[in-house]
Amino acid sequence: MRFRLDTEQRDFAGSLRALLAAADTPAVIREWSRGEHTSGRALWGRLGAAGVFGLAVPEEYGGEGARPVELALAFVELGRHAVPGPLVETVAAAVLLGAVPGPAKRFLPGIAAGETLATVTVAEHGYGYALDGDAADVRLAATPEGLRLSPGAGAVRRSLDPARRLTPLAPVGELLSTEPPWEQALTWARLATAAQALGVGLALLDTTVAYVGQRTQFGVPVGSFQAVKHRLADVKIALEFARPLVSGAAVTMAPADVAAAKLAACEAAYASARAALQLHGAIGYTEEYDLSLWLTRARALRGAWGTPEECRRVVLDCPRPRAGGG
Repeated sequence: MRFRLDTEQRDFAGSLRALLAAADTPAVIREWSRGEHTSGRALWGRLGAAGVFGLAVPEEYGGEGARPVELALAFVELGRHAVPGPLVETVAAAVLLGAVPGPAKRFLPGIAAGETLATVTVAEHGYGYALDGDAADVRLAATPEGLRLSPGAGAVRRSLDPARRLTPLAPVGELLSTEPPWEQALTWARLATAAQALGVGLALLDTTVAYVGQRTQFGVPVGSFQAVKHRLADVKIALEFARPLVSGAAVTMAPADVAAAKLAACEAAYASARAALQLHGAIGYTEEYDLSLWLTRARALRGAWGTPEECRRVVLDCPRPRAGGG
């Protein structure tokens, strides 16, 4: 299946690409990983003004309404530039809060504007670990009683990606809803994660292609070697296979389609990261080299909002039509 974007969608993606290209995101990421959020929040404000966070917020609360296709486009660009912060979690929070009028009125206008950062965790058996709880303005915990507004976060713990800072949230606080739309929020979160991973994988591939074209061995570019070409071709095929799955999932928003998209995109991004690490040689292991910011993001996204095994189960458990239409 071929997906064609309309002019407005192409312009939206292009404007985000230009905005982020001028943002010096590696510096923003490193500051965020140290717990310094000023530049990151400023970038979030610009993204909010561009309409990114309003794509999961109802119009009556200052958003654009449910627009998953545009959200997927935006998150590809966010992943391509490795923007830090609880991006996916803010989308999930917007979906959860949108079903509760009182809290929606309190928090969603700020989320749509990029001024309010939100994070979400599952805290069914004691503390749950949320992404960037130290930076978030709204901390939501899914508990056995329902959705709670956590009053604060615990001490930061490092994760696979230094810019994804984990903080424990207690299953206490104001009870916002006894029946939050968790499955709907999970579907949106997985779509955003899939699109973000696709962007990360594309950035890693582009960076690696450029590097092997410059690095020489035996007097010729490394990229001219057949084995290198084949390795990068495999990555390219995996990413291009994932791309229509992400687009199709954004159209249907069926849980199985979204799980398949997340599985394909995250595995392709992980393959891109492994190829990038190997083909960059020793420099690929250096934290000071910007490549590391994308390598760790690809690894972290692979298990976020559903491991590969969990996504496979969703796909396999989905009812299939019988042969012959019977």
